[in-house]
Amino acid sequence: MRFLLLVWVAAYFCNSCVYSQNKKNISLFECIDIAADSSLQAFIAKNYYQGGYWEYRAYKAARLPSLSFKTIPVQYNRSIVRRYDFIDNVDVYRVQQSLYSSGGAILSQNLDLTGGTFFVDSELGFIQNYGSNGNRQYNAVPIRIGYSQAIWGFNGFRWERKIAPLKFEKEKKLFLYRQQEIAENTVNYFFNYAQAQKEYELALENSLSADTLYSIGLERQKISAISGADVLALKLEKITAQNTLESVEIALKDAKFAFVTFLNLDRSKEYSLDLPKNIDEIIIPIDNALQYIQDNNPDYLGYQQEILEAESEVERSRKSIFDASVSASVGFNQVATNLSGAYYNPLRQDIVAVSVTVPVLDWGLRKGRINMAKSNLDVKRLSVQQKKQSIEQELISTVNFFYNQKRLLGSAHEVLSLANDAYQINKQRFIVGRTDMTTLTLSLNRYREAQRYYINSLTHYWTSYYKIKKMTLYDFKKRENLSVLLKSEITNF
Repeated sequence: MRFLLLVWVAAYFCNSCVYSQNKKNISLFECIDIAADSSLQAFIAKNYYQGGYWEYRAYKAARLPSLSFKTIPVQYNRSIVRRYDFIDNVDVYRVQQSLYSSGGAILSQNLDLTGGTFFVDSELGFIQNYGSNGNRQYNAVPIRIGYSQAIWGFNGFRWERKIAPLKFEKEKKLFLYRQQEIAENTVNYFFNYAQAQKEYELALENSLSADTLYSIGLERQKISAISGADVLALKLEKITAQNTLESVEIALKDAKFAFVTFLNLDRSKEYSLDLPKNIDEIIIPIDNALQYIQDNNPDYLGYQQEILEAESEVERSRKSIFDASVSASVGFNQVATNLSGAYYNPLRQDIVAVSVTVPVLDWGLRKGRINMAKSNLDVKRLSVQQKKQSIEQELISTVNFFYNQKRLLGSAHEVLSLANDAYQINKQRFIVGRTDMTTLTLSLNRYREAQRYYINSLTHYWTSYYKIKKMTLYDFKKRENLSVLLKSEITNF
């Protein structure tokens, strides 16, 4: 019997050594760092930020002077057109052939304060007519300075100046938010894999133990020290343990695949997960957490953006009662039969235009649009208030859950230690015939449940912590605001 026990111990340690070969030890916090750098979710988060960054760059570029060149290189026209013959006082059809070409450059600047556009441009046109009256002309505008402005119109530039920086700040906060979301997901994948590893180790030990105990039972049956029913129970336990080991092994492979896929790790390697043992003294004051969520959470910036966009629609609706605009330009213009003549002694060119469109009868259409925009603004404000209350209540519940899991974690670790001791003692007592199979099986099940409960407690503890960190963008463990680290994080792209 002692020999069989030694065989079981040797077999268990031999299998454990084979299972542990080429394993890389990795902790929870190392996994979080890897996921933040190499996971697909991290790649997506970086690309979302880069999209927001280039959108903001486009907004900034639109505030700067822009230079563009427009041209019609060649335009040939041959057609029959209607013309008036003043000699005979009739309309006649004539064949017309012409070759036209033009080009110009324009420098423009949008003005946020007024919503108008200031421009400086230059143009050159050429036309060649064919036929009996064929001639050639050049039309030059050496320089022209102008300005166009809507009168009491909607100033989109001014609203962009308010909204665009807010959107970019939200994108920066969203980048940090998504990083903490990655950490939160990593916690779940890590502990799911850790749970599967523990289940496999326990199932492997139980299978070897059941096999050895069945062999011992057969030996004890020969000397009538155990009944036939107990031997059958041991055989049943051996078969059950083997089936459980096979099922757990499949679950382990699935958990490993999900884990290494999420972290983008080498699938050919084995990984041994080091569970966090020491729980730091993390203090999360509710009042501070509520202040951090108001200052840092990207949803709050999103709420401000929603209100601003609704307010801009109200102004757009009000200022669309009538359309009025004014444009003015001053420059020089000349026409000649040769290129140099088109730039010689240019004439003054002044253009002023005022356009006004006033609705006389629209059946309340514009008034309805204004009321709809105002109603939408009121709904947005109420909706934002409710969303703020909801997210703050969620934060309070998560903080309370975090403290509750912190209290339960200590007892869960103690229960696990006691259950393990009880199982080991009952196993030794069964080997020497001092306890029955029912007691051994009961102690094994209690040990399994204690193992699951402990890992679940660890999962809930760290998941709730990273959820709080995600919502507040504040590290209560290191006592630092994540927004301070934002610049260095982004420059590493």
